[in-house]
Amino acid sequence: MLLHASPNAAAGGTLALVENGDMIELDVAKRRLQLAVSDKLLAERRQKWKAPKPPLERGYWRLYFDHVLQAHEGADLDFLVGKSGAFVPRDNH
Repeated sequence: MLLHASPNAAAGGTLALVENGDMIELDVAKRRLQLAVSDKLLAERRQKWKAPKPPLERGYWRLYFDHVLQAHEGADLDFLVGKSGAFVPRDNH
């Protein structure tokens, strides 16, 4: 079972380019998931790919859609990266 791939399909990751009938190789020991199609075909599919529209135009859904980074980038809000400052202990709120 594969639990997570990043970047995800909605962000234009390789999973967005998979089509019915494609072969996919999973090598757990090497921690690798590979779509077995040519680089040329992958490039053609990438040019045709269109990003999905946000599910809602405002609110938390839109904030998440626009600003949460992919898992391999930390899954943080992009506008908070590098701005955490000093650690605040739990009992110091």
